Amino acid sequence: MDASIKQSTSRPVVPREPDRQFLTFRLAGELFGLDIANILEILEYQHLTEVPLMPAFIRGVMNLRGAVVPVVDLSARLGRGALPLGKRSSIVIVEAGTGDEEGGQPVGMLVDQVDAVLALPASAIEPAPQFGQRLRTDFIAGMAQIDGLFIVLLDIGHVLSIEEMTLLATLDYSPHESCNDKPDPGRPARDA
Repeated sequence: MDASIKQSTSRPVVPREPDRQFLTFRLAGELFGLDIANILEILEYQHLTEVPLMPAFIRGVMNLRGAVVPVVDLSARLGRGALPLGKRSSIVIVEAGTGDEEGGQPVGMLVDQVDAVLALPASAIEPAPQFGQRLRTDFIAGMAQIDGLFIVLLDIGHVLSIEEMTLLATLDYSPHESCNDKPDPGRPARDA
């Protein structure tokens, strides 16, 4: 019998989906992950310059090789309160989407500590839960469980949406709180 006509009795080979790599980090003791494709670099915490009239989750800006990069307190952004700085505090630089096709803007995320890079098979990633989390579910790309610990996998496009953060900055600013509207105790009041 011709070898080209012979039927194979073995099962077809189904290509296995490649593992995805995630950088894991901690916020207030809880484990989070971010797809490494979104990460530009990881830095030790350094001094930030505060910018007035910004929402509480914008911790300040930093100089990164001559570029001004905003730094977001990721814990505050997720509604968990500001992170206290510690010895292992780190800034993860990512590219945040701006909605245009030319790429994004570098943004720093302040985290408690960076843990490791994990390779996770697609089968280990569960969809975002619909309720019961202290996070908005659109921030969650999925959930993974490793050695009995859950890892919240963040969707950086939603967490650091430039459009949403700009809107929040606008809403957070109240003109009546401006220093120009407060009376100067050393100056007599003007008559209207």
